[in-house]
Amino acid sequence: MDLSSLRPADGAKQSNNFRRGRGHGSGNGKTAGKGHKGQRARSGGTRPGFEGGQMPLYRRIPKRGFTNRNSKEIIGINLSALEVFENDAVVSIETLMEQGIVRNPKDGVKILGNGEFTKKLTVQANAFSASAAEKIEALGGKAEVI
Repeated sequence: MDLSSLRPADGAKQSNNFRRGRGHGSGNGKTAGKGHKGQRARSGGTRPGFEGGQMPLYRRIPKRGFTNRNSKEIIGINLSALEVFENDAVVSIETLMEQGIVRNPKDGVKILGNGEFTKKLTVQANAFSASAAEKIEALGGKAEVI
């Protein structure tokens, strides 16, 4: 293997090497593949979404509601889901993902107080409900906000 044998991977390089406007013999002379006159033959073209004067799709569809750009999508997990861990385990977002309890943590994970809880755990999450933190600490565990 040396520098002279290097070449791009198959399909990685696309050739666009036919020369436009070089006479009839080139097979691409005169109109250079653009046909005769018309909008597509001229320079400039149209903006994306332009439908030739017809009312464009983005204006035909009704606009409803509002999306707050500052909203956060926080995943809620009940204490009953933490029963799969052993006593004295450290439960973090990574361990929740390994167990399959959380697939995509998005903007954070909040532990909620629903369900039975019988384990002594150190739970690390972005937020806790008051009842969840109370139940965790009542059994000798820790509720750590990260």
